[in-house]
Amino acid sequence: MANASSVARPAVLSDLIPGSRVRDIALVLGGAALTGLAAQLTFPMWPVPVTGQTFAVVLVGAALGMNRAVLSMVLYTLVGIAGVPWFQGGTSGFGGATFGYVIGFIAAAAIVGKLAERGGDRTVARTVGTMVLGNLTIYAFGLPVLMAVTGLGLGKALAAGVIPFLAGDALKIAIAAGLLPAAWKLSGR
Repeated sequence: MANASSVARPAVLSDLIPGSRVRDIALVLGGAALTGLAAQLTFPMWPVPVTGQTFAVVLVGAALGMNRAVLSMVLYTLVGIAGVPWFQGGTSGFGGATFGYVIGFIAAAAIVGKLAERGGDRTVARTVGTMVLGNLTIYAFGLPVLMAVTGLGLGKALAAGVIPFLAGDALKIAIAAGLLPAAWKLSGR
């Protein structure tokens, strides 16, 4: 008989859901679908629109943990490349000015997921730090591709592909910093 000290502490929120393989498959599919749906929440700006994608990516990373979140973002990317119109604005395919951000989703999911597994989503301060690192990762992949595809220099690329989104990212981070620690408190863990 297991005592309370031998019961494994859940690493991420999705570990609170009973099951194993079927649960994990459903979570990976659900994370990809959530990201695809969030991408349709678009506020146009040139050349990179503001969408709900980044919010979905960091939430998927925190809720699913590194491995499931990475699989979820790889699935999201591959299905979008294959032609499902669930990239921002109902687009699909490979390449373009925004594709570096999509690739950055995979790396951000890995970083946010790993940090969440280590408690990076359990307090407001840790969640803010985790989400900031996730967003910086997306920019680190997106900005060079934006520059290469559009021919913009660093200053203009920052003005077009980073600066307009900082206020929205701050709001998304604040929402995540409220939701994730609250979910942990509600779970009693």
